[in-house]
Amino acid sequence: MSPPCPRSAPVVYAVYSPQPDCPCFVKPLHLHLVSDSTGETLEMIAKAALAQFEHATVVRHFWPMVRSRQHLDRIVSELTAKPGLVFYTLVNAETRARLEEHCRHLSLPAVPVLDEVTAALANALGQVAQGRPGRQHLMDEAYFSRVDAIQYTIAHDDGIASEDWEEADIVLAGVSRSSKTPTSIYLANRGYKVANIPLVVESPPPPALFTLRKPLIVGLTNSPERLVQIRRNRLLTLGETMRTDYVDAERVQAEVAFARRMFADRGWPVIDVTRRSIEETAAAIIRLLDERKRGASDDLDGEFEGVKAI
Repeated sequence: MSPPCPRSAPVVYAVYSPQPDCPCFVKPLHLHLVSDSTGETLEMIAKAALAQFEHATVVRHFWPMVRSRQHLDRIVSELTAKPGLVFYTLVNAETRARLEEHCRHLSLPAVPVLDEVTAALANALGQVAQGRPGRQHLMDEAYFSRVDAIQYTIAHDDGIASEDWEEADIVLAGVSRSSKTPTSIYLANRGYKVANIPLVVESPPPPALFTLRKPLIVGLTNSPERLVQIRRNRLLTLGETMRTDYVDAERVQAEVAFARRMFADRGWPVIDVTRRSIEETAAAIIRLLDERKRGASDDLDGEFEGVKAI
């Protein structure tokens, strides 16, 4: 028997599912995600929707780059073997009709997740949608600006190349393990040039940090207890078991206090990342940057800490 065509094999994301003989067993829902592009948008929509359902047992089957009738026909066997719910983003009318025909034949519910959004935009703009897949991934000026931002951010991680910080859109400062690097990379993927600097009590940051005019400087902080936990896990992954000042509770408290004093003295806005995801932290930073660009002088409804409004 010949192996299946690689293009007809989905990427499958399986979540934990109890065994059939377990009292808490729930039959899993097979969720098929069919896209004519990378599928990133569709996957994010599905993830956001599934987050609203606790203890859901879902197996996601990911089918990207479905752009022909032949390719679509090759996945029908999988839909037949693992029936469930179908989410799709297909702009080609023939491909859409073919998928809908298969789903009707198999009695599978199929949801065109972007149709209502596209229709609302078409109505508001007075235009007809182009119907071309993957247009958000064009290699245009915005794409190359994002690549440039990513390259800049990688080259200015962890306090490197302070002489170029004036070119940044954002500079993040904080003690070790306060999510500076992952937040920087996430922001870079959104097109922002980001530098970050670790704050160490024994090693003051370079003077350039205090003379910057263009970048928005944001302080990131975390609860000492959470920092100790994160740092211990970090040491364990590195095979380090010796007790050091790096995870000493009093020492960590002193580091956090040192950073907070610096933020307050300089009037930098502060974001506590203790209970924030990287995405939430980045969204807060982008909002601060937008408010700064608009010359806002309010305190952003008290959502962010900091002495001076941006």
